[in-house]
Amino acid sequence: MPVAVITITLDPVLRLSDTSSVRYETIALAIVLLLGLLVAARIATRTPAGDDLDASEVLRLDDLVFISVGAVPGAIVGGRVGYVLDHLDFYRANTAAIFDPAQGGLTLGLAVPLGILTGAAIARLLGAPVGRWLGASALPLLFVLSAGKLGGVLGATGQGAASALPWATSYAGPGPWGSLAADLAAHPSQVYEAVLVALAIPLLYLGARRLTHHRAGARLFVALGLWSIARLVVAATWRDPAVVGPFGMEQALAAALLVVSVAGVVERSRREPRETPLFLDPEGQSA
Repeated sequence: MPVAVITITLDPVLRLSDTSSVRYETIALAIVLLLGLLVAARIATRTPAGDDLDASEVLRLDDLVFISVGAVPGAIVGGRVGYVLDHLDFYRANTAAIFDPAQGGLTLGLAVPLGILTGAAIARLLGAPVGRWLGASALPLLFVLSAGKLGGVLGATGQGAASALPWATSYAGPGPWGSLAADLAAHPSQVYEAVLVALAIPLLYLGARRLTHHRAGARLFVALGLWSIARLVVAATWRDPAVVGPFGMEQALAAALLVVSVAGVVERSRREPRETPLFLDPEGQSA
């Protein structure tokens, strides 16, 4: 049996009283989402209208609230559908459990793209510039996906396959933990993914700058593609069984999203770039 060099002994639950408690991982995720919204709001205030003379100079922050709320149903439905697909044999035999919120969980493979779709639908209903909002959400999305995964360390969520590597982790104590057999040494796959997605942020704003410059929404497609690549790389350490050829379900969804992202970037690259800058500097001048 592999022995972990890093043993995590924290209690994953903050006990507020004898009858109420909250997981530290949940608190961390709430903080990450709040910071992500603040980053999105900051970027929105620096995103000019481009060549749309009828649009406001910057994106409306009240639209951000409605778009964010609109993304929630898609993320929940997508996350649940992805989880069901990932455990299809069980849900074929227990179809009623599909709609039981107390059973199972959510996955990211479909939660992210469906959340983006429903958020974009709300933006369209509001008359907000969808392309500009998609571009403004690229960095906040990668930040939330990276920091949110790192928060999984607090609850052992996303532990990978068994490993004897020096940085393998195990969890001591009764939990409850987010992964089965958390006491066994395993790849800290959630950390791997957090690091790779964080590295995608400078790639998005430096390496892909010419590709996406002034093309509304292109940055989000690049961000989704980079996230998909990160997940495909980290998937080598996951516990998921192969269900689609050599791929686990989340791997297959990541591969499909990568194809969609590449197609989106190609489609956007065929459009003429805007002549106006994508962001404003803090003084409101073009940059």
